[in-house]
Amino acid sequence: MGARSKARKRALDVLYESELRGADAIATLAERLAQADPPIPEYAVTLVEGVVENRVRIDELLSAYAVDDWPLERMPAVDRNVLRIGTYELLWCGADVPEGVAISEAVELATALSTEESPKFVNGVLSRVARERAPTA
Repeated sequence: MGARSKARKRALDVLYESELRGADAIATLAERLAQADPPIPEYAVTLVEGVVENRVRIDELLSAYAVDDWPLERMPAVDRNVLRIGTYELLWCGADVPEGVAISEAVELATALSTEESPKFVNGVLSRVARERAPTA
């Protein structure tokens, strides 16, 4: 597993944990950074901070591009946070992370950590976000 793949997984761990605990993601990140076991890569910090900073817009887009009757609240927590990371990478890391990489990495996380249907769902939503991306600035 590459360094960025590991960083995405750690960012997902932090976002998922904070959501389950009902805690602030930045506070959870600070706790994990202080523990440093396992270490939090710099790119994971970037992802968590980026998702938190842009969460309202990210969640609006995910709500708009999710298919059928799948509001954010109904999605499995892992899928929701994988989608948040993928959307952040697609829209705010464009020059640094190719579109195909952002989508395939999110699909890999969903494959490894979520339901059997999740990879297809994550791929579909992120493909729509990429195809119809709205200006974020």
